[in-house]
Amino acid sequence: MRAVQRSDVGRVRAVNEDRAFLSELSNGYYAAIVADGMGGHQAGDIASRLAVETVISELSALPGELDQEMLGSALEQAIIRANQTIFHIASQDEKYHHMGTTIVAALFDKSDWKGFIGYIGDSRAYVINRSGIKQLTDDHTLVNELVKRGQIEPQEAERHPRRNVLIRALGTDEQVEVDLLSVEICAGDVLLLCSDGLTNMLNAEQIWGVVIDPSLPLPVKADRLLGQALDAGGDDNITIVLLDRLENSVVEEGGSS
Repeated sequence: MRAVQRSDVGRVRAVNEDRAFLSELSNGYYAAIVADGMGGHQAGDIASRLAVETVISELSALPGELDQEMLGSALEQAIIRANQTIFHIASQDEKYHHMGTTIVAALFDKSDWKGFIGYIGDSRAYVINRSGIKQLTDDHTLVNELVKRGQIEPQEAERHPRRNVLIRALGTDEQVEVDLLSVEICAGDVLLLCSDGLTNMLNAEQIWGVVIDPSLPLPVKADRLLGQALDAGGDDNITIVLLDRLENSVVEEGGSS
């Protein structure tokens, strides 16, 4: 498997409030996370950092060889624990009130590349292959709810003035519901986790065109996605995690830029 991550402040924001993680854990599981903080420069930065650090701490403490049901429950509980941590800190200090973050986290058993994705907010996960691009996650946004209710068309949602209003986030409420889905990364699949700084600038077809280009090494694909998002305006922080499963290969990781 090959894996790479990139994160950039963009062309408008002064601070990068996104955080990402991508690595094999000491217990043999493989984890990938993207979190997009909110609530002001310092608060959003702290929320996304706490989310990633707490989830990784919880997952790193897991015993090896959990069955699939237990693996999914462990990811869900790790995200709930992160919510408790962020909410507690926000409630103790006025300058952190209302801070929160999105999160999309993937946890895999490397023996068969079956695992789970847990998420809250509008950071997304996609599976991409030669056949197409499939969004796995469902945005927890006001505009997406309007689309699902048939009140606006999907095309309207892409440029709706309130498209970034979240109806669910990590750390803003004492209790939170985590959406959890099972996933298997097959040979030839690429898993993309990203913040909305990418998806607000590039549509699915543009992302697919870059990722399936066989002439580009994985780090170049990540760089090209980032560059195109910046060229399109770079209105927000942009974070990209790409995992490309290859048969009989070792893990090659690329750091953030």
